[in-house]
Amino acid sequence: MNQPPSRPASTSIALKWSGRTDRGRVRPNNEDAFLGLRFDSREIHRLGKLGEASLGNMDFAFAVSDGMGGAMAGEYASEIAVEKITALLPRSFQQSAVGLETGFEDVLTELFDEIHRALRYLGHHYEECSGMETTLSLCWFTPGRMYYGHIGDSRIYYLPAQGGGIQQLSEDDTHVGWLFRNGKINEREARNHPRRNALQKALGGGNQFVEPQVGAVAYQTGDIFLLCTDGLVEGLYNGQLVELLRPPGSAAAAADPAHRLVQESLAKDGRDNTTALVIQVI
Repeated sequence: MNQPPSRPASTSIALKWSGRTDRGRVRPNNEDAFLGLRFDSREIHRLGKLGEASLGNMDFAFAVSDGMGGAMAGEYASEIAVEKITALLPRSFQQSAVGLETGFEDVLTELFDEIHRALRYLGHHYEECSGMETTLSLCWFTPGRMYYGHIGDSRIYYLPAQGGGIQQLSEDDTHVGWLFRNGKINEREARNHPRRNALQKALGGGNQFVEPQVGAVAYQTGDIFLLCTDGLVEGLYNGQLVELLRPPGSAAAAADPAHRLVQESLAKDGRDNTTALVIQVI
């Protein structure tokens, strides 16, 4: 077997992650799912809810999805999305070994398209899966750079170590999201808008084609990334996210930021399934 090309050493850079999900105080089941992977072209490791590891010669991927559909279809949709990532992403590792700068859009777009086609196929052939859809927000960490793909109203946030405040990298695929991005409404008005959860794009369902948002961020030590479903931000404003991601006090207070975020959101709202996945560059 041909060995993948060597990559720049990154033994001094590690990732620390924390993931939590909760069905909330109203919903009877949890249609959210999250995923952490460490992989190369030949092997793949599912990550637990908490952990820390060097980038070394393996990449990392983290994702959250929020399923929708009748009966149990929403749960199936979100789980299928994360399982497809597990199957499809490692084969792209060799491209990441020589740099994805010129091709990451194609890699991520193909990944989202394959998930979309799988959901449409199941929805068409199995009554219990009819109409199922899911959001998907994915972060792929290679040495020095994070590539992301997104569709729906789950979110990817970036909190740089050098200041400047928290940034929402993903764009909500809703009309309310468009109104907010274009300055037509403020954060409070967007949070309370009656159509804030009406999606214009998702994977599966009746959508014939999908066009995910893709992008890249160069990261450094101290940066923090947050992936979450819309249930989390139903209870928390951006300023509160920052306070919970960088809490004052001991290291123990920052040991499990995803759990802290989910619990705080549930205390303030809790009407929806709620998921947070926090990745810290250390």
